[in-house]
Amino acid sequence: MGTATGKAQPLSATKPSASLPELIASTFSEDLIAAASHGALEEDHALALLRRTDLPPAALEPLARSPIAGRSRKTLIKIVEHLRTPRHVSLPLLRRLFAFELMEIAISRTVAADVKLVAEQLLIDKLETISLGERVNLARRASAGVAGALLGQHERMVVESALQNPRMTEASVVRAIATAEAPATLIAIVAEHAKWSLRREVQLAILRRPETPEEIVTRIALTLPRPVIYELLKGLRLPERKAELQRSLLERQQT
Repeated sequence: MGTATGKAQPLSATKPSASLPELIASTFSEDLIAAASHGALEEDHALALLRRTDLPPAALEPLARSPIAGRSRKTLIKIVEHLRTPRHVSLPLLRRLFAFELMEIAISRTVAADVKLVAEQLLIDKLETISLGERVNLARRASAGVAGALLGQHERMVVESALQNPRMTEASVVRAIATAEAPATLIAIVAEHAKWSLRREVQLAILRRPETPEEIVTRIALTLPRPVIYELLKGLRLPERKAELQRSLLERQQT
């Protein structure tokens, strides 16, 4: 009579001499954890581990603490991006990322929403420390939140690039106009923009700013239905702006 086959056991328990590739290929969580903590771990091993969608959180923690995570940008980013990385591991790692690495995290389709939001805010906090060329590049490619923050910049190139960003939203444009500390450049560019100048909420945001030149006020007001202007007048607390809008209504009645 043959003996019954024993239940499979982790290599880390039954074969102390198991190689790193063997541990990485194992189906046992214990082996993956052992691989992540292995003293001979190099970048290719770490990346092979990080391709495992079943990698347990207990393996990601030692992987994040390993020397390879400090030497390899690829490994560091893949740890942050991994869906099973605990938040207490991934969030501190974000502070070690460069601007464009944060941008990639913020626009990733696989990274958790809360991690993306933190990456986005960290990138926004870095905007004043990076070059004009980098800000222009970010304005074209970054998430809506970052592109919206760049609308508050003084450089025309940055603002124009942000408005062309395919991720830009109407809400971001409206928020930028409403909160910009020095909105003259932004208002002038948005008022001439082929897309955003036609959006009703954007137009109303421009009209609400006291810095908007009368020429732009009149031009926008002439395109708005009278009921919309009347509603705007009710809520405005800017005497000069009210007078400008009332003049535009009178001009329309006379034509």
